[in-house]
Amino acid sequence: MIAATIAQEVGVRESQIEAALKLLAEGNTVPFIARYRKEVTGGLDDSQLRTIEERATYLRELEERKETVLAAIEEQGKLTDDLKALIRGCETKARLEDLYLPYKKRRKTKADIAREAGLEPLTDKLIENPTADPAELAEHYKTEGFEDTKKALEGARAILIDRFALDADLVGEVREKMFTDGTMTAGVVAGKEQEGAKFKDYFEFSEPFDKLPSHRILALLRGESEGILQLNLDAGDDTQYEGLIADRFDLDVKDSKWLSDAVHWGWRTKLYISSGLDVRMRLKEIAEDGALKVFATNLRDVLLAAPAGQRATLGIDPGYRNGVKCAVVDPTGKVLDTAIVYPHQPQNRWNDAVQTLAGLCATHAVDLMAVGNGTASRESEKMANEVADLIAKAGGKRPTPVVVSESGASVYSASQLAADEFPDMDVSLRGAVSIARRLQDPLAELVKIDPKAIGVGQYQHDVNQTALARTLDGVVEDAVNGVGVDLNTASVPLLERVAGVNSTIAGNIVAYRDENGSFASRKELKKVPRLGPKAFEQAAGFLRITGGTDPLDASAVHPEAYPVVARIAESTGLGVGELIGNSAVLTKLKPADFADETFGVPTVTDIIAELDKPGRDPRPEFKTASFKEGVEKVSDLKPGMILEGTVTNVAAFGAFVDVGVHQDGLVHVSAMSDKFISDPHEVVRSGQVVKVKVMEVDVERQRIGLSLRLNDEPGQPAPKKRGGGRQGGPKSKGGSKQSRGNQGGGSLADALRNAGFGR
Repeated sequence: MIAATIAQEVGVRESQIEAALKLLAEGNTVPFIARYRKEVTGGLDDSQLRTIEERATYLRELEERKETVLAAIEEQGKLTDDLKALIRGCETKARLEDLYLPYKKRRKTKADIAREAGLEPLTDKLIENPTADPAELAEHYKTEGFEDTKKALEGARAILIDRFALDADLVGEVREKMFTDGTMTAGVVAGKEQEGAKFKDYFEFSEPFDKLPSHRILALLRGESEGILQLNLDAGDDTQYEGLIADRFDLDVKDSKWLSDAVHWGWRTKLYISSGLDVRMRLKEIAEDGALKVFATNLRDVLLAAPAGQRATLGIDPGYRNGVKCAVVDPTGKVLDTAIVYPHQPQNRWNDAVQTLAGLCATHAVDLMAVGNGTASRESEKMANEVADLIAKAGGKRPTPVVVSESGASVYSASQLAADEFPDMDVSLRGAVSIARRLQDPLAELVKIDPKAIGVGQYQHDVNQTALARTLDGVVEDAVNGVGVDLNTASVPLLERVAGVNSTIAGNIVAYRDENGSFASRKELKKVPRLGPKAFEQAAGFLRITGGTDPLDASAVHPEAYPVVARIAESTGLGVGELIGNSAVLTKLKPADFADETFGVPTVTDIIAELDKPGRDPRPEFKTASFKEGVEKVSDLKPGMILEGTVTNVAAFGAFVDVGVHQDGLVHVSAMSDKFISDPHEVVRSGQVVKVKVMEVDVERQRIGLSLRLNDEPGQPAPKKRGGGRQGGPKSKGGSKQSRGNQGGGSLADALRNAGFGR
């Protein structure tokens, strides 16, 4: 049942889902299954496997809840075959709880009291006799607690409304109608206009629930939580909902004002409120799901950014009053030297700083200078360029200055991990080390930092933190295993992310390495304490050894498949070492010739590809952006400028680009391409170097509008909507809808909607 449901959702065969669930249940990790068990799962990738794992958890919880609900209703003696079938057929937890609602233990309500007083027959008579005088009917039902006709009629109304609220089909239908037909409206709380200026775009706002994108939902909810915005859930025309209720219970509301009023009261006091709560919960779930996807995609891009490689690097952590912190690391990331210089205000010891850094670069043959992009970044980059020029003039090799994101560096500096790594180093200098290392190998350094601190999320503090941690851990795990890890240089935090390796095993690997020297082969891993057969199976293919006793240990070929390589080598008459990298021979091989019951064509295909380019790094080639000279702050920007910059963050509504002015600009999704774009990730990724045109500048609000379409003209009117554009955007107070399709031009307020949030 679970496998069939997931298969339909994911769009694959049920047998594939069953195989994946079996492998997961046996303790296999997602990276291992995706890479080394393609025959078993039919080639499911890591993203599909994580979706399967998540949905299976939800559906198992649903099945467990069904059993609990069935037992509870049966205990009451109220479980019929029809109800049992309905419960068994539930596909969502919401539907299940709707069905269970009438049988759930609850505090005594006004309707319960009215029933106990014998008013249920009065309710039935009022329904059966719509033309009768309600007061006359109620005269015969006056009783203790309901001494007059008014109270008796109120009791009857409470019973009728309770029927509405406990009818699972009605509740579900009303809830769905409110979500598809309703609208979210927002206004500013009186007196909060100035304090909530960043929410200005929502001071007069209206948009259908089912058209709200995730980032807008989270912005609205944040504005409400901060006391700036007042949100209202407008369900639409009350008469439509009241008609649903009346039809469901066959109530003659035309001939009975009492019934009409009861239906109206039931809608406004019960079903509207419960449906509104569900709408808010559903919107929050949609928003969180969207935010998590954006965060995951951006984090994956940042982790898999191009590494500068093993090159001596000077890390520069800029600052004013407290100085610029500097650290030189060798090609392996080992710290060689540190210094603090004071080139900027108030000390202004520029020449001394230049001489100090030039000395560090010359002494340690520095190849790269990693400049953090925080406070005083552009000034420090200018200093780095002067240092580089000075070295070049002296006949040395000019080191290349590169601006690097320093998000999370301060978090790392103050962490226990950094303290353990550099117990005698000043906290302020640890950040410079981290900046240098993240240029050499972003993945190896960023795994030391809580993913939430890396700064590529969208409202990360507003979403479910458990779900966020689970999502980000999966991204990091997939990234690390996708690249592979050098067993003889990897740190404990990096090893912890390898499939099958926990913190204890990672620590034991490093301890073994420290005591016995570098690993000569993957087989030697079996000597590491606590690293048993299962951990070895999961991890071995992702751990690489360069220059070891077996050349295959430097590749992604799993040790279990070494016999396949031996058969391939034997068939070609070459040794394994001669076979590796021999494209002329490998490209002529047919994978099917070497497949067997254990290793099918997909795995053999991967093996041959890996032999052709062993240990190939899937990350892109290293490239840096060059910031325009003289453009150092927002006020330096002028519409029409064409600049080079680096994408720092991609959100659902566009991408943020660092053009070197201490404030990222926004390329709205409408300014990314001449064709329709549904997702900014189709065009750009975090860390990508791009050329942009400055379209609008708001110095007061520190907002910058950019375009990837370099032929766009600043201030030009928005062109007519092209085919394929999106509809259904925010409605104005007058009720007309604004087009939200891909358009050029437009106002800065439109283009930068939400740009002040999620940073």
